[in-house]
Amino acid sequence: MLNFNYSIPTKVFFGKDKINTLSENIKEYGNKILLVYGGGSIKKTGLYDDIVKIFKNDHIKYFELEGVKPNPRIDTVRKGIQICKENDIDLVLAVGGGSVIDASKVIAAGVHYDGDAWDIVLDPRKIYKALPIATILTLAATGSEMDAGAVITNPETKQKLGTGSPNIFPKFSILDPTYTFSVPKNQTAAGVVDIMSHVFEVYFSKTNEAYLQNRMAEAVLKTCINYGPKVMSEPENYEARANLMWAGSLAINGLLAYGKETEWSAHEIEHELSAYYDITHGVGLAILFPYWMEYVLSEDTVDKFVEYGINVWDIDKTKDKFEIAKSSIEKTRDFFNSLDMPSTLSDVDIDDKHLDEMAKGAVARGTLGSFKALEKEDVFKIYQMSL
Repeated sequence: MLNFNYSIPTKVFFGKDKINTLSENIKEYGNKILLVYGGGSIKKTGLYDDIVKIFKNDHIKYFELEGVKPNPRIDTVRKGIQICKENDIDLVLAVGGGSVIDASKVIAAGVHYDGDAWDIVLDPRKIYKALPIATILTLAATGSEMDAGAVITNPETKQKLGTGSPNIFPKFSILDPTYTFSVPKNQTAAGVVDIMSHVFEVYFSKTNEAYLQNRMAEAVLKTCINYGPKVMSEPENYEARANLMWAGSLAINGLLAYGKETEWSAHEIEHELSAYYDITHGVGLAILFPYWMEYVLSEDTVDKFVEYGINVWDIDKTKDKFEIAKSSIEKTRDFFNSLDMPSTLSDVDIDDKHLDEMAKGAVARGTLGSFKALEKEDVFKIYQMSL
């Protein structure tokens, strides 16, 4: 196991009616709030009214930034920064899923940066300070409610890039599974894929000595496999929603990655798809990850796939190791398909027009991964396989 420093500073308030903790926690940081949310679903569900009522009852002044889109845009971030600066905001409150939270993180960091906000996406070392951030989660997927990362899209440059800093960890997050009851099936399914994909990026690693982290990772994967189908057929199943919500947080808050080399190659490959075609992140991952698995499978990596196949999919361990590995990949694809996720790029109307540009963009910051290092040519081949 590699050396590591442990720090997950976000306070989590998990369960029904935990919104009752909102006011007291906000007031630790100030009294002027930027409320950030997306397309208005929180108004349909009544969550917006509940929040505003709390603000009014406790004399919390708030300003709003609505309309954050999936694959959040840098222009929205710039707008939020301007609101914060003009109104001397004390805390940014993100109410929504990963896109809203990611935008809020970069807004909070951008307030203390003199240049353009895109600079701190390109170079996270420029995030010296940030406003306090809090979240109320409405979608189990990205885990952004409990990590120090954010992904922002720049449509002008056709880039979707990740940034991060310890300064943008949320101070606290409210996780009430009932807020996810109304999430549509397609978004729920994409969220399950996203959670599993975060685990894959840290599970498929050359670090073989992190036994505990690997078993925890397998538990998160099995949780998704168990509850994913249930929540699709029973959207108000509290047990299923609660387990998936917590799985989403644990998948990427660092706990599974401590002491390991980690991968994060398939995510970079998918980010290019989202940048060019604006598809849902989980949908892109559902298409790409099985092909990434097929591409990186070799004599050097097969043992990890065997471990995955036996421990997660309960494949007979007496079979040939490559048979186990290939079966594990096929079971992964079949599971995604069972959630009505597409299997190929053509299923979402993506052709080979931009494969070369996307492959180039995916490795713009350097070689991807370490489980099997990927250059531009490798990424291009994975895109081709995915067509």
